[in-house]
Amino acid sequence: MGGCAAFSFSVAAVRRARDPIPAPNSHLRFPKMSLVRLIGAEARHLAKRSYSSAAPTTKLFIDGKFVESKTNEWIEVHDPATNQVVTRVPKATQSEMQAALESNKKAFRSWSNQSVLTRQQVMFKLQALIKENMGELAKNITKEQGKTLADAEGDVLRGLQVVEHCCSIPSLQMGETVANVAKDMDTYSLVLPLGVTAGVAPFNFPAMIPLWMFPVAITTGNTMLLKPSERVPGATMLLMELLNEAGCPPGVVNVIHGQHDAVNFICDAPEIKAVSFVGSDQAGKYIYERAGKNGKRVQSNMGAKNHGIILGDANKENTLNQLAGAAFGAAGQRCMALSTAVFVGDAQAWIPDLVERAQKLKVNAGHVPGTDVGPVISAASRQRINDLIESGVKEGAKLILDGRKITVPGYKDGYFVGPTILSDVTPSMKCYTEEIFGPVLVILKADTLDDAIGIVNANPYGNGTAVFTTNGAAARKFVNEIDAGQVGVNVPIPVPLPMFSFTGTRGSFRGDHHFYGKQGIKFYTQTKTVTQLWRETDVTHTQAAVAMPTMK
Repeated sequence: MGGCAAFSFSVAAVRRARDPIPAPNSHLRFPKMSLVRLIGAEARHLAKRSYSSAAPTTKLFIDGKFVESKTNEWIEVHDPATNQVVTRVPKATQSEMQAALESNKKAFRSWSNQSVLTRQQVMFKLQALIKENMGELAKNITKEQGKTLADAEGDVLRGLQVVEHCCSIPSLQMGETVANVAKDMDTYSLVLPLGVTAGVAPFNFPAMIPLWMFPVAITTGNTMLLKPSERVPGATMLLMELLNEAGCPPGVVNVIHGQHDAVNFICDAPEIKAVSFVGSDQAGKYIYERAGKNGKRVQSNMGAKNHGIILGDANKENTLNQLAGAAFGAAGQRCMALSTAVFVGDAQAWIPDLVERAQKLKVNAGHVPGTDVGPVISAASRQRINDLIESGVKEGAKLILDGRKITVPGYKDGYFVGPTILSDVTPSMKCYTEEIFGPVLVILKADTLDDAIGIVNANPYGNGTAVFTTNGAAARKFVNEIDAGQVGVNVPIPVPLPMFSFTGTRGSFRGDHHFYGKQGIKFYTQTKTVTQLWRETDVTHTQAAVAMPTMK
């Protein structure tokens, strides 16, 4: 799937190439060779197919089988580097979504009663399979989403770490016990699954975010109805093949595709007890409110405006390198991208050096070796980014690096935006108040650390922030006074490892329990507390009865 072949592979792609008339309910199983390895062998053949309505279709995944949708509505997925159609994604019908839900409900009855060790073994096997096939998963992500291969492997790795953490489920799902809370009375708590749960994933992390969702849900005994982004379905479908190989029973995880109707189905179905969402503000607020009104538990991670505070005593070279990577890596399409820099006092003299570093970053298709910045996800996204850059210029910001007119040889139809820097931005400007979600860094200036902290805390978002300094006292002050869920000290993107939780706050998150870690376990479980009384005086036999029984 590498090289110049402008093609993306879903589970459907291989099946369609091997069998032009697939059976609608055929179950893809490759006992000798996993699907992702098979994809590599089919790449040269599939790349010759025309990019038309004959583009391969992405299947639904229901009851352990890859199923061709009967819908009449399809969404075309384009390679962001070439604008060529790589697969067609169905808008699942109501009957298909209901079938997936019924499968989840049926599977829950048996899966929730499986031993915790059985569920753990599935995670052990899935962990090994993901690690073995990381390269193929990354290639699929690069083709559908556009990020560099190195970044795509990081996408898979960070999701894999959640799977590895779920392998500790016997300890993570322990309850509590207190003996003799009163005479002859004990109390204990059980940590139990909720039932059928759902996940709605975004386009920017096609592997990591689904892996934040379904492994935690199913290892705690739930089942999950998963809807990946319709822009990047391939990684999720490959993960479903690996989940089958890992021995996960049919119906424990089902996958539907679509847009508004699929989201509404998830929000409204009474059998779904909890919904996990990562994505935009508009969608996140909608899901939180609609699902919440229907009595569902919701975790909704939404927008961000993450600030990096640069103090004059910071290590200059390291700080500027970290800042450039965090601002422009993944084409800025990270919810934890450091999209805003606040240069404090003397550090403002470093801004030209930052521009110099950003200019050296290589913009190209994600699979091209040496690429630093790939394309953004779509033409509409590129236009929105360019419009926000222009709004900054019109409102008085200085455009000290303009990446809007960049051309990439060989990829004239790709959705590219080069690294862009707007300086002298103020908090009232649209380019600051809105999340740009592209390779654009906006720069504000502050006289003191207190002023910088005030800027961050006045912003409505609270996903993440970072301070760059060699002064321990300044760092401690920043950590104590800043109002953000995740804080980095000389760490530009402080996303925690899975033994902790992803803890965005304020306008960046709605819900009670965060993603993965202890918070994730709490989100997908409920507690049953049992108080039992067994009176000592009710013990009728304290020693063996050896005498002849008599009738009295």
